[in-house]
Amino acid sequence: MMNQNYCIIMAGGIGSRFWPISRTNMPKQFIDILGTGKTLIQETYNRFIKIIPKENIFVVTNKEYCHIVKEQLPLIPEENILGEPMRRNTAPCILYANIKIALQNPDANIVVTPADHLIINEEQFIEDINEGLKFISLTNSLLTLGITPDRPATGYGYIQLEELNNDSRFVNVKTFTEKPHLELAKFFIKSGDFLWNSGIFLWKNKVIDNAFKEFLPELYDLFYENINYFGTKEEQTVINRIYSDAKSISIDFGVMEKAQNVYVLKTDFGWSDLGTWNSLYSLKEKDENKNVLVSDNIVVNHSSSNYINSTAKDRILVLKDLDDYIVVDTDSVLLICKRENEQQIENLLNESRIKFGDSIK
Repeated sequence: MMNQNYCIIMAGGIGSRFWPISRTNMPKQFIDILGTGKTLIQETYNRFIKIIPKENIFVVTNKEYCHIVKEQLPLIPEENILGEPMRRNTAPCILYANIKIALQNPDANIVVTPADHLIINEEQFIEDINEGLKFISLTNSLLTLGITPDRPATGYGYIQLEELNNDSRFVNVKTFTEKPHLELAKFFIKSGDFLWNSGIFLWKNKVIDNAFKEFLPELYDLFYENINYFGTKEEQTVINRIYSDAKSISIDFGVMEKAQNVYVLKTDFGWSDLGTWNSLYSLKEKDENKNVLVSDNIVVNHSSSNYINSTAKDRILVLKDLDDYIVVDTDSVLLICKRENEQQIENLLNESRIKFGDSIK
């Protein structure tokens, strides 16, 4: 019997908030940013290969990164690596992969996941994914995984639960809120009605296909009027044309916030979207002065609560009297930024690019 479960790994981002280690030509999902010996996309693949066969795993990435995916995930069939010509957010990415899967198996159950998240309790994660797959196989629901929040984080999206007294782990979603300001995030945590939005989704192929048709009809028509080219030599040329006309929109805003059949599975498997240097700082082991020292060529003196990472060759990094900073030293760029100002790193990248050209990317 054909395995009905499929996985879509979204790996098209450029990871600009992890600049200067994450660069346009080698973004964070293809880097061993956790120091485990495996890149983030390899860690993601290794989790899902335990429950989904490799021939049912698809990766959607920028076409400039397809060769990196092939190198890092050599067991995935080449035809399962889908190259986007430009960034158009998550809705076009998911619809493209959904159609490719539908042409193989229109009865597929699908998990959609970012390539660059951290999962600490892998055993619990796999159990939750299997439970979610069973749920969506028996219902016509769109399912997202919600994370029990432990702080009023402003960098995450939030999901409000509809049925507050429901003992089931599967609960109707009332609202989605993207990255609230601090006071609103504190209110969300205090109310107990909200979970973090993990960005991991599960659904039947046909159910999400119908949702695209209802809520994003222009995007749906743009892809489906060219479906005869999928699987042919003309596919990439056609995809280039589709993406040039496609609206840039997230699956959250385009579909999930509008649909009525949306459920959340309440989970707690140790999750981080690894979106910023501070998120990495919170996860890494610290010395007696609360410094995270990623490299061996670092000396610190009278300094505390810093994240310090050096990939520069043949150079020693020495810091004194520095507290609460992010310091990232590469062969071509040295970044020094207050941890509380890390949201400005993308602006710093843009300023550097204006002054020094695209080579700084």
